[in-house]
Amino acid sequence: MTKQIIGDPLVINGRRLSLSRAVWAGDFVFLTGQVPMQNGAVMTHGSIEDQTRAVLDDITATLAMAGCDRNDVVKSMVWLTSREDFPGFNAVYAEYFPEQPPARSAIVNDLLVDVKVEIEVIAYKPQG
Repeated sequence: MTKQIIGDPLVINGRRLSLSRAVWAGDFVFLTGQVPMQNGAVMTHGSIEDQTRAVLDDITATLAMAGCDRNDVVKSMVWLTSREDFPGFNAVYAEYFPEQPPARSAIVNDLLVDVKVEIEVIAYKPQG
């Protein structure tokens, strides 16, 4: 099995991060956990709905770089900083995965940056 790096290196607040945006490995595409971004900076403002949309839009764009779409996502992992944000997060998440949603885990925990949500996904796309 070979691995292939997808996309350019991630840059946040002008600093290049030591991780890949996404990695193909076999028939799977693993996306790095995504926090809400706006114009290349961490989005520390906005509602949980705004931040969730920003994250899921970036995930959609990264999946497209790998020739995938949200229908290829088989697993998502979600981190929220507040239990009270779950209903708002869940409503937006359901818009992006309306039918046959992926398996999902969600936890409430502090995040390394001052945001409300982080999402990581794994997509399955057989390579023919």
